[in-house]
This record gives sequence, structure tokens and C-alpha cells, in this order.
Amino acid sequence: MKSPAVLLSAVIAVSAILSGCASYRPTPAAFHEVLDKPYQLGAGDRVRITVFEQEGLTNTYSVDQSGYISFPLIGVIPARGHTAQQLEKQIAAKLRQGYLRDPDVSVEIDRYRPVFVMGEVGSAGQYSYVPGLTVQKAIAMAGGFSARANQENVDITRDINGKVMTGRVLTSDPILPGDTIYVRERLF
Repeated sequence: MKSPAVLLSAVIAVSAILSGCASYRPTPAAFHEVLDKPYQLGAGDRVRITVFEQEGLTNTYSVDQSGYISFPLIGVIPARGHTAQQLEKQIAAKLRQGYLRDPDVSVEIDRYRPVFVMGEVGSAGQYSYVPGLTVQKAIAMAGGFSARANQENVDITRDINGKVMTGRVLTSDPILPGDTIYVRERLF
């Protein structure tokens, strides 16, 4: 029979190990669901708006920190949380109100907002997003993993419908514009 001190030591050791796992929370379902939905604009995105046969209105516009773009004739238009198609419809509707009879508006994303890579990487910082970017590719842009990095999974912080969520994902998972990737230090 083992002494009470040995059993107490074993219980404390197991408790310490399990308490380290208690801070882990599985990735929320909304975290992956947003990947299958149309892209929603946000602050830092730049869009190319074309109004057919209206050279003075066709230009590149940035979504400001408040989530709006400033468009000639009609003023500020909310863009944050809208898709490019929704923005097209908004602009066309406003232009119909006394400016153009039947405007043909096209909106395409010119530049996405950046992603941020932090933690155990060669060069933490802000990097340009390109469609199809995965965690692993973003880490490669940031100089790769450091010698102490946990290379199996990372934490991503993502704004989903105005709510900031953090989830743990594999390095093969896709990322979205505006995501913050944090590479943790491995334990051993």
C-alpha cells in the first residue's frame, strides 16, 4: 500500500496537468461556418466601384475605421458587414434617387484587410491577405516557426458579426481577412 504522501503527490500532479487543459476551449461552430458564407466587408478593405458610363464615379474606395465609404453625389454608405453585391445594390438605389436613371454598378474587392501573425514566428507583424491563405502560408510569410513554436495548432482571433471569438485550429485551416494568428510556445 502506498503512503498518503505519495497518493497526494500523484493527485496534485494529475490536477496540475488537467488544469492546464482546462483553459482549452473547442473552436466555436460559428468560427468555421463563416468560411462558407460570402465575404463581408470591414474596415481596411479597399473596393473598386465601377458605374458603367460614369467615369467620374468609377474609382477605388477604402472602407474607413467606422465601416463606411464616402461616395460622390450620395455621401457616406455603410459597408461593414455587407457583401460586395449588397453594396452594389445600395449604391445603385441611392444613385436612382435623382442622380442616374438606371445605374449599372459593379463592386469588386481590390485589397483585403491585413492579417496579423504573432507569437513564436520569425517576424511577427501585419501581412497582406490573399484569397486561399491558410495558417501555414501566413506563418511562412512571417518568417516561419521559431525553434520554440507549437507547430500543430494555433489560436486565431476572428470578428464574426461584430463578436470577437478565439479558437484553436490546425495549421492547414483557411484564414480570413482581419484574422489574428497567435503561435503558442510548445511545452517541451
